[in-house]
Amino acid sequence: MGGGHAHRLYRHARSPVHALPPHTKLTAVLAFVVIVVSTPREAMWAFGAYAVLLGLVAYAARVPAGFLLGRLLIEVPFVAFAVLMPFVAEGERVEVLGLSLSVNGLWGAWNVLAKGTLGVAASVLLAATTELRELLLGLQRLRLPPLLVQIASFMIRYGDVVTDEMRRMSIARRSRGFEARGPRHWGVLAKSAGALFIRSYERGERVHLAMISRGYTGSLPVIDEATVSRAQWSYALALPSAALVVCVLGWVV
Repeated sequence: MGGGHAHRLYRHARSPVHALPPHTKLTAVLAFVVIVVSTPREAMWAFGAYAVLLGLVAYAARVPAGFLLGRLLIEVPFVAFAVLMPFVAEGERVEVLGLSLSVNGLWGAWNVLAKGTLGVAASVLLAATTELRELLLGLQRLRLPPLLVQIASFMIRYGDVVTDEMRRMSIARRSRGFEARGPRHWGVLAKSAGALFIRSYERGERVHLAMISRGYTGSLPVIDEATVSRAQWSYALALPSAALVVCVLGWVV
């Protein structure tokens, strides 16, 4: 897990959130998402409070609103699904702007949009303040199964390599006058996909042999755990702690 692999989601900055150990941030985000999902959908004010909490985290992390909102576009497919729910769900119906909508569908759509958006926003903030390599170290320190950490590490390391290979193959096709314009060209694309798979598999074999020749025995070296102070844990868990108070009030009020 050597060398940095900065991702487009990561935003380099110096902030208290960036400085936190990665496993504390992973724990905080996971706890926050669980709390949000556990909140009753009828407590609409609670989701507004969660959004304010995330806004405070973004401000502390120096993540601009435009950066955060732009990355939230990843949830567009879920938004489309939520929009359809009031039309297809069964049960009591209500007229809204001349449209017959299901009450259960409206609540379901709100539930998906509110909780999904907050979960994605929290994940985007995590990615914006933590490098991919640091995320892997955090997973390792949280005792995630080593095999899963290795798989994630190799995916990050060689994902760009495979993408570049695919880009070169596309350039080679275009340089020979090929343009995919319809189903009759799907055969060429399928052969290209097969060739890409074979090249990736062969590259993986070469990388594996190189690792074995350097002493790889099935596990990567374990990185020593960094000392995390109680203050750092307290700072990281401030978000889920505040969210837990809001969740409890959401059930009580």
